[in-house]
Amino acid sequence: MTAFILRRLAQSLLVLFITSMLVFGGLYLVGDPVEILVHPEADQIEKERARVALGLDKPVVEQYFIFLKGALTGNLGNSFVYARPALEIIFERMPATMELAVLAMLISVLLGIPLGLYAGLRPNSPFSRLIMTSSIVGFSLPTFWVGLLLILCFAVTLGWLPSTGRGPTTDVFGLQLSIFSWEGLKYALLPALNLALLKLALIIRLTRAQTREQSLLDYIKFARAKGLKSSRVVGVHLLKNILIPLVTVIGLELGSVIAYAIVTETIFAWPGMGKLVIDSIFQLDRPVVVAYLLVVVAMYIIINLVVDILYSLLDPRVRISEQH
Repeated sequence: MTAFILRRLAQSLLVLFITSMLVFGGLYLVGDPVEILVHPEADQIEKERARVALGLDKPVVEQYFIFLKGALTGNLGNSFVYARPALEIIFERMPATMELAVLAMLISVLLGIPLGLYAGLRPNSPFSRLIMTSSIVGFSLPTFWVGLLLILCFAVTLGWLPSTGRGPTTDVFGLQLSIFSWEGLKYALLPALNLALLKLALIIRLTRAQTREQSLLDYIKFARAKGLKSSRVVGVHLLKNILIPLVTVIGLELGSVIAYAIVTETIFAWPGMGKLVIDSIFQLDRPVVVAYLLVVVAMYIIINLVVDILYSLLDPRVRISEQH
């Protein structure tokens, strides 16, 4: 296991290096941040002074190596807009994004697995057909349109839930989280539901497919022939085996929820990392954009590592040393 983890960490460093190089080069080609940050009426001398102060007067290769040198010590540069360390700004917004992503995945898992099990065990019932039809709709509808529809329905028409912003936060182990109070949870429900719909549809369909496949295997037939209760057959034998692929997918989808929460956070004005990076892209705040992408890639790598370990624990036939 130690060799596997060390190998994955070495691969991770290579991925982070390539990501930083591509993002840094891509942002350099987009435009000049000075033209946005400096007042339009400023003369050329003031613009050059600002360019020197931000370190943008050097060639892009030299800028990148300065960035790499700082990155080795945990310094990904200072934000052009906020004049503060980019990582510090990212970590301030991270709890908001993480609680939204975790809440969305909880909704997806707690609803998706039972609904998928029911649809797989009783495929011909009217409710199963309704579940599968709804999952197709969940795949088909664009996230931004669903978000606007949720705001129109639950915030504007019914007035049950707030449409934008984040509610009051509670200090939990040093993190400012809003989902531990009812008022804060009301603000998080709509964006979390919007973020969860696509993942919910995916988990329903995957659970149903695995249930249908495993139900036809000999070990399930043998368990039923022994006279075991259906609840035990499903809850112990069937569920344990369908969880193996589900854990892999859920872990990967958690990473994608964090990475693609940008649209949802923008629609609901949720003050997380996604909203921050959108604002930073428009302002050409290169350090914040690079720091955000590196943090998201690092989180994705960590989640994948945890999923691989859990996969080996759920299925003893899989040896970590044999993976990748």
